[in-house]
Amino acid sequence: MKSFLKGVHRVILFMQGISGVALTFVIVLTTADVVLRIFGHPVPGAVEITAMCGGIVVGFTVPMTSWMKGHIAVDFLLNSWTAKARCAVETITRCVGIVMFIFIAVNMVKIGRGFQVANEVTGTLELPMYPVVYGIAAGLFALSVVLLCDILKIYGGEGNE
Repeated sequence: MKSFLKGVHRVILFMQGISGVALTFVIVLTTADVVLRIFGHPVPGAVEITAMCGGIVVGFTVPMTSWMKGHIAVDFLLNSWTAKARCAVETITRCVGIVMFIFIAVNMVKIGRGFQVANEVTGTLELPMYPVVYGIAAGLFALSVVLLCDILKIYGGEGNE
């Protein structure tokens, strides 16, 4: 189990690295666009590139945020329950999350496939849109695996670490 958890952690760490590069690129692109606008030469397609990179940033950082428990949790009610009851509730919520995110990811793949078949591109630079949609779907599948890892940690004696 530990090797599986380490492997998942490596994958989502890689995804987080990609999102960091995309975010840095957006910062540089936006800065260049603002500076060049002063001289009357904006960067063509800056808005669509920023939007596409934003999809990658969000899609690829959500699994690591979940792994690190970086999301908002309302524990004041659960803290008064027994450890067994907390584990049951956490397992149920993670199972619901797994089903929901797999459902969303599958539909994102269908949308991406539709974009690919229809050859959907962005307005200015005519960049294909399907890779971003597939990337977001990959992030949602990874999130489902992270939620599964949470369940394994709960019953493997690691609690919510």
